[in-house]
Amino acid sequence: MRLPVNAEIAFTHLITRKKQTLVAAMGVMIGITVFIFLNSLMRGFDRSANDSIFRTMPHIRIYKEDEISKPLQEKNEKQEYVIVNPKIANTTKNLINPEQLIRILKKQPDVVAVAPDVAVSVFYNNGESQVNGIASGVNIMEQNKMFNIESFLLDGSLRELEATQNGIILGVGIAEKLNVRLNDNITITSSKGKRKVMKIVGLFKSNNATIDKSKSYINVAMAQQLMNERPTYVTDIFVNVKDPEKAAEYISSFQQMTGYSAEDWKKANEQILAAFRIRAIMSFAISVSILMVAGFGIYNILNMIIMEKLNDIAILKAMGFPGMDVVRIFVMQAVIIGVMGVTLGLMLSTTVITLMQKVYVGGDIGYFPVQYESRYYISGIVFGLAISFAAGYIPARKAADVDPVSIFRK
Repeated sequence: MRLPVNAEIAFTHLITRKKQTLVAAMGVMIGITVFIFLNSLMRGFDRSANDSIFRTMPHIRIYKEDEISKPLQEKNEKQEYVIVNPKIANTTKNLINPEQLIRILKKQPDVVAVAPDVAVSVFYNNGESQVNGIASGVNIMEQNKMFNIESFLLDGSLRELEATQNGIILGVGIAEKLNVRLNDNITITSSKGKRKVMKIVGLFKSNNATIDKSKSYINVAMAQQLMNERPTYVTDIFVNVKDPEKAAEYISSFQQMTGYSAEDWKKANEQILAAFRIRAIMSFAISVSILMVAGFGIYNILNMIIMEKLNDIAILKAMGFPGMDVVRIFVMQAVIIGVMGVTLGLMLSTTVITLMQKVYVGGDIGYFPVQYESRYYISGIVFGLAISFAAGYIPARKAADVDPVSIFRK
């Protein structure tokens, strides 16, 4: 089947300049590869960091805010303050009637999990070894629904903690420092001076070194005993919603509903999320810049072809080819180069991502957290073809304005 005349001319120009065509296509290929890989890598790191955060942090935390001591007498027009040195008031952080608050929160349409928590500052002791950290008093099965603790439990059983009043699930970092294993006993001492002998019924590894070296799970009743408090003592209520990205939208209503302060996970991790945003902007800017450089490469090559083909263009116009046909010829060349570059870029970026997924970086990350992100593949295709089109259209307009008579005179 014979191609249209414009297509034949475009292909002829590309084939006769194979090296230039290949260089232009490789420029697009590198731009597409970097664009897809960098953005997929940043997205993978963000997802990995969010997963690490959500292993121990709820979408929303409800708690009693610290109160600052107030003046003994308020100031008026005739009197000055009668004031004590303002400090955090020594009031209990217990939530009033937590069971009722939990029932109310569970009835909300977008809430998927609610769990009480009693945080206890403790020292873990085994002989002369001592480690400080935080023991979370929990209903372990409810916490498992929220944080999927079973997914990073290395040894032991959550059911065993539920059945053992003095059971404890330790982070692997604590276990290593104390040199203890499953079913060993340790002593923990709370900030209130209470001491309890605990049986290790599980070990977990969250891939967050700070948490693994300080955190443990115990039964909520044991936490209340360590705090020397009554059975209704609860310091925090954790809430998970359907979409964690919308957690901030529920803060106001939850505060009104419970009468206590509420904080979403983004507010609690502002510095980390700011770093994520900066990194994402930088990677996007770098990859787009590379695509722009590839576009300029296509422009320069097509512009060079036009300068070399001025006589041919003049002959075409003298034969009756309108300016729009000339534009179509060179835009077609640019698009063909773009399609070649995009196709090679998609193949190369997929190969790079596949190889990087097998690279172990260690630490809290493990293997490179990069995945195939369809939206970046689509964005790469659109960017690559758009820049290629623009790079071809500009010199094509220049070619369309060529005056054949002036060319023949030269």
